[in-house]
Amino acid sequence: MEITEGMADVRAEGGTMPVFVARPKEGGPYPAVIVVMEAFGLNDHIKNVAARIAGEGYVVAAPDVYYRETNAVVGYNQLPEAIRLMTGLWDSKILQDMDAVVSFLQKQPDVRADRIGMTGFCMGGRITFLTACNNSAIKAAVPFYGGGIASVMQPGDRTPIAPLEYADKLKAPMLLFFGEKDAFIPLDQVDKIKQRLADLGKQAETVVYSGADHGFFCDERPSYNAEAAKDAWKRMTEFFARHLKS
Repeated sequence: MEITEGMADVRAEGGTMPVFVARPKEGGPYPAVIVVMEAFGLNDHIKNVAARIAGEGYVVAAPDVYYRETNAVVGYNQLPEAIRLMTGLWDSKILQDMDAVVSFLQKQPDVRADRIGMTGFCMGGRITFLTACNNSAIKAAVPFYGGGIASVMQPGDRTPIAPLEYADKLKAPMLLFFGEKDAFIPLDQVDKIKQRLADLGKQAETVVYSGADHGFFCDERPSYNAEAAKDAWKRMTEFFARHLKS
């Protein structure tokens, strides 16, 4: 499907938030998907993922959640700087920012306002989980290797409780991806997430890829796993089609 893409300015809690938007060139209205970046910023990889999803028949918005910073895109070899940026975020402000992106999408004439999904990678996976539990406008959620879902990343006001503690409020179906070899998200944490969602009776599926590491979906990282990435893409697109296109 032919798409168009570009940047939009969205008014958010902390000012003007740049958002990469990709959408089918013609037709609609279409369901929408929010794509949340890794800790490395709103880079070309995330924009490419957004464009690929748009090609499946969605209006896609990828917000720059580091918009309060300047020059907030760092290389995959700059992990300390990525961690500095990531740990500067506040969960309460992130939720307000995601509310603003949802509102932006709902106002688009080519968007089905009642069919908004969400996915995210690494830090964005955590934000996807957090938002899906707190914003009922999210109708399907796909977190990729979201670190810090089951535990508090940094005790204090910025991240007061683990996102998993909000799971009782989750209404959207969820598909979660993890890598077996991910040192950032031990399998006992994955099991805790899976068990909590099961205990609450949530519509959720957890997929753990054998031999895959953190960041397995990103073809610009050494941890890229082509087989896992291909399967995850297939599962995600089928999941969104099932829950957002009906």
